[in-house]
Amino acid sequence: MIRVEIVANHSVEENITDALKAEGAGKYYTKYPSIFGAGSSGPRMGDAVWPEINFAMVIWCEEDEARAIVRAVERVKQQFPDEGIKVFGV
Repeated sequence: MIRVEIVANHSVEENITDALKAEGAGKYYTKYPSIFGAGSSGPRMGDAVWPEINFAMVIWCEEDEARAIVRAVERVKQQFPDEGIKVFGV
């Protein structure tokens, strides 16, 4: 099994879930609805200075589904290149 993590700005959450559905992937997941941090796209702290907030999804799946998840996330990243969308697999 592979652990796939998706971290992205809340503004693209619906786009990501729609892309996952279109791929038939990510049906079972754990979601962290509000997370804070700083990455290559800048800080997301949910405060007056950096008001944006990220969310994260963790999905345990087989390799074929992990590939489908990556395809879905990559499509959303192409639409919104500045939103700090990341996908990691372990």
